[in-house]
Amino acid sequence: MTADHGDRVDGADLDAWWDFDDPAASADRFRQALAVLPADRPVIAAELTTQLARALGLAGDGAGASALLDQVDTSTPVVQARVALERGRLLRSGGAPEAAVPFFRTALDAAGSAGEEYLTVDALHMLAIVLPDEADELTGQALIVTSRSADPRVRRWAGALRNNLGWSHHDAGDHQGALRQFEGALEVYLEHGTAEQVHIAHWSVARALRSLGRHDEALAIQSRLSQDDAPDGYVEEELAELYEALGRPDEATHHRHRAQHLLPPS
Repeated sequence: MTADHGDRVDGADLDAWWDFDDPAASADRFRQALAVLPADRPVIAAELTTQLARALGLAGDGAGASALLDQVDTSTPVVQARVALERGRLLRSGGAPEAAVPFFRTALDAAGSAGEEYLTVDALHMLAIVLPDEADELTGQALIVTSRSADPRVRRWAGALRNNLGWSHHDAGDHQGALRQFEGALEVYLEHGTAEQVHIAHWSVARALRSLGRHDEALAIQSRLSQDDAPDGYVEEELAELYEALGRPDEATHHRHRAQHLLPPS
């Protein structure tokens, strides 16, 4: 395991060490990276510490995460941006999104000072989450950054941004706008994403189609996901809804039972 790529942590390493479904394992990998890091790499150490703090926060140890962030030297803009991002995320996950706003704004300013496109987009993305009334504008700013970037990691952000914006439109009843964003996210993930991201993007497109009453098109997508990908209770749930809407109750019941078997108890 290496973390030494000059005076900055390597983004590909961060991607490899992160598993957001298993933050405890991610925390262990960041501890290992810190343990083997040469002492003359303070900026890398600081960046890794912020990621360890994030992993602790996701694992439910907000106090431990905050204590780690207190130890980080924020004299460089990139570290200041990372610390502010993680403090904001801790506040948001702790139920205080309004209190997180100034931290995300600090992160945005610091990332800009550092010329950090990835962190700039991350800060705009978090601001869009905690400021829903400004989400379209903030997401638009972030998409401008991704479209102009030569960095594949930055360009990949466009998938998550369009997905989030799609759900904002969907929740507001703008199902056609949601479909456009979900289709945009799918296009990004087909080029830059993982198999899971492509699967979810197809599911989201089909979900918007169902909301638009385009049941046959939605059914074709969800049926293909059910046949070709790993079993997914959310796909089965959608198939049940679609068969119900199409007047096919026996098939709806079949898929509803499959969904109940696959999904955790609510």
